[in-house]
Amino acid sequence: MFAFMIVLLVVWLIAGAIGLVVQGMLWLFWVALALFVLTAVAGFIKGLFRKNPTERKP
Repeated sequence: MFAFMIVLLVVWLIAGAIGLVVQGMLWLFWVALALFVLTAVAGFIKGLFRKNPTERKP
């Protein structure tokens, strides 16, 4: 699950960069920014409620 969160964050960063570079795609930057923040918050909250924070599932 941790790897999936990292992949999503990277995808949102790439989409945001494309939104800034391509003319007329500024909306993509804002959508990617919102999704990046939501994914980061979800990962943080999931980490807070883990039973044993030192235990990492494969």
